[in-house]
Amino acid sequence: MKKIKTMLTPWLFLALPLLMYFVWVILPVFQSLLFSLTYRESILTQAKFVGLANFVRLFQDPQFYLALKNNSVWLTCFVLIPIPLGLAVAVLFNTDCRGTNVYKTVFYIPMTLSFTVIGTIWAWIYLPEYGILNVFLRSIGLGSLTRQWLGDKRYMTGALVAVGVWRQIPYIMILYLAGLKNVPSELIEAALIDGANFRQRFIKVILPLLAPATVMAVTISIIDSLRSFDAIYVLTSTKARAAEVLSTYMYTSAFNYQDYGYGSAIAVIQFTITLTFILIYVNKSLNKEIQN
Repeated sequence: MKKIKTMLTPWLFLALPLLMYFVWVILPVFQSLLFSLTYRESILTQAKFVGLANFVRLFQDPQFYLALKNNSVWLTCFVLIPIPLGLAVAVLFNTDCRGTNVYKTVFYIPMTLSFTVIGTIWAWIYLPEYGILNVFLRSIGLGSLTRQWLGDKRYMTGALVAVGVWRQIPYIMILYLAGLKNVPSELIEAALIDGANFRQRFIKVILPLLAPATVMAVTISIIDSLRSFDAIYVLTSTKARAAEVLSTYMYTSAFNYQDYGYGSAIAVIQFTITLTFILIYVNKSLNKEIQN
């Protein structure tokens, strides 16, 4: 009896969190999959089963491919920009010099702000006439480079990606700072004794030991790029079709046009892409644990 009680106690504590996870995460996934196979004219009408018709329509939709292309831009920029910059900032701040804690806090501030606040700040920065960016360009004689950053479809995606990258860099910095704390000082001292300069120490000693942090940073950046919704919603209210990504296209299809089956189909595709990257990350992590 005591053994049974011991076995059941952890599950009693886990029961409520697991129930909430099932209701708010697992169940909606299956509901989205079910809804993607249906069509309804409005939320008040009965859903009709249409099979894979929504997916067939999706793969013939130019707007879907534009959203997929924009997501690819987000993904590429999130991997190529925040990771090296976050690593550089982490290496810079990985010292015991006076004031580094203050600088770390300042750099981390963007991660503590909600995207409503961030969107408001960047909307001011991007204002065509009085925005800080265009005013700065005019002040240094580069007035020809001023743009309507959120009003011109040629620059809209780039301007939105810049907001996301700005917020992502501090997160990557924290990941690498945690990784740098696990680098044995003995190895660095041995490299110093052997006459290795900073570049050699970084490439030959530090960077290989940061491989787990790099894998995590790349995976998180990919996942964050695929769910890039907040910045686009706050800065464009999802009305800018040229800057649309899968998440915003799902939102506008389901809630603006009340095409819930089509929106669910987009959600299923996005979920599948995201799950693929998560499984790759988990597989690499498990293989590394087995090797160790």
